[in-house]
Amino acid sequence: MNLPWILVEDFQKDAGWVNPQQKQARSRSCCEALESGQILLFRELPFALPAADQQFLLAQEWTELRLHKNVSYRPTEDVLKGVSGSSATINRLHSIFRNYSVAVIDFVGKLLEPYAGKCIIDFSSFRPFAEERRGLPLHKRNDLLHVDAFPSRPTHGGRILRVFTNLNPNQARVWHTTESFETLARQYAEAAGLGRFAEESWVSRTVQDLGAKLGFRGMGRTPYDMFMLGFHDYLKENTDFQKGCRKIRLEFPPLATWLVLTDGVAHAVMSGQYALEQTLLVAPEALVWPEEAPYRILERIAGQPLIS
Repeated sequence: MNLPWILVEDFQKDAGWVNPQQKQARSRSCCEALESGQILLFRELPFALPAADQQFLLAQEWTELRLHKNVSYRPTEDVLKGVSGSSATINRLHSIFRNYSVAVIDFVGKLLEPYAGKCIIDFSSFRPFAEERRGLPLHKRNDLLHVDAFPSRPTHGGRILRVFTNLNPNQARVWHTTESFETLARQYAEAAGLGRFAEESWVSRTVQDLGAKLGFRGMGRTPYDMFMLGFHDYLKENTDFQKGCRKIRLEFPPLATWLVLTDGVAHAVMSGQYALEQTLLVAPEALVWPEEAPYRILERIAGQPLIS
């Protein structure tokens, strides 16, 4: 079986691209691969994450909070959430997450040069709990195939780039993926309400833009953003899809890192524990293959613009 990932072996943690003369071409090819629905895989850490910091994260007695799926860090605010303990422990964790986020953002800027300076820095997270049988509410479950959309952070057509690292030294992190975004959209988008959002696109854009100017929380979403939120839920709610779709099993080895545009790659986390993740939002103007963006695919299906 051809796995939907590309193994990157010519990029080094400290030196960047092995052949500097090819870095622009290699960076662009990596962006093209991501935008076409591929996953970039590094079998070893491609950025600095000291072994002492890894061990500290693994050694904590994490207590799962009812209101949080994961530990989260907000780089632009320098705020850490979802942790408890002594001030010394919290300070150390805060420092680890701050340094981790800086290192990943620097790594992405070097690996994916067309995106450098054109990304919004989003949240980091740490998933310390075993994914099996977590008992989360339906729409928060990780083990159901879905595409990503954030209720409070609309992308306006930008792409959701996520960098994952499996910190588990002994156990692979297992994902399922399935058909391409375009295949899923052509099969399920109308049932998920695309036609309604397309018909109301002008009114929706006008109302949402006005709400954003007035400062209302949650406003400023385009019809595309609103559809994607619904599509995320629709896929998780669709039992026939979850049971009957073609599934591709991916096993990410211990200490591997992988990059994926999760708004366009349906994925589910089936097992694993101890994963780090950093999210960035790639602006539409930075895309090297914009015709592959989900908003363009959906606009072709709907025959209407979905973003301003």
